[in-house]
Amino acid sequence: MKRIILAALVLVGLTCQAQKTEEKETVVVIKTSMGTIKAKLYNDTPLHRDNFIKLVNEGWYNGSPFHRVISQFMIQGGQNADGRLDPGYTVPAEFKDNHFHKKGALAAARQGDQVNPKKASSGSQFYIVQGRVYDDKWLDMFEDRSGKVLSAKQRQAYKTVGGTPHLDGDYTVFGEVIEGLEVVDKIAAVKTGNMDVPLEPVTITSVTIEKGCDKACEKKGDTKTKSCCQ
Repeated sequence: MKRIILAALVLVGLTCQAQKTEEKETVVVIKTSMGTIKAKLYNDTPLHRDNFIKLVNEGWYNGSPFHRVISQFMIQGGQNADGRLDPGYTVPAEFKDNHFHKKGALAAARQGDQVNPKKASSGSQFYIVQGRVYDDKWLDMFEDRSGKVLSAKQRQAYKTVGGTPHLDGDYTVFGEVIEGLEVVDKIAAVKTGNMDVPLEPVTITSVTIEKGCDKACEKKGDTKTKSCCQ
């Protein structure tokens, strides 16, 4: 009987550890002057994930503004609080068919194709998609005019939560908002002036990495073991 119990405990531990390895994604907490946004960073865009984590740990974004805001499109930040637009390097594109510009997508800004044919991302500039909802008629027309083919998953997202489908395949999506979409909406609704700059500053007060237990293990009730908590 003891052997059966021990074997079961070992199996639970191995399953929990495997789920942590496969499923755990870094969560960043973006505190702004209008509320808090939490986003997860995808593991299959490691260059962008690791670069974002590096900048967060350096405090790059702390005290910086959302300097470009367009309602029903996106909110953009990324410059340093001292005014530097980027850290002086780019990040190679990491396009993934399973990551697209649905509402809440976290993506990297970049320079235009004429000076950036490989579509490399800015070293620090990012945006969060607000977008809008589309119907099948509009999406059909979009496919005809752009030559892009939307997957069933993309169509469903763009018809329900909304997004910005015309950006797919041109800008790297490396994460998504998991809490605080209402804050994204609030920021997107502010009044703006020249160059889409908010008339009243919207500040990123801090960006930090969330610490705590792995959610997959937490669901199994295993929140105290060292294998499941940081």
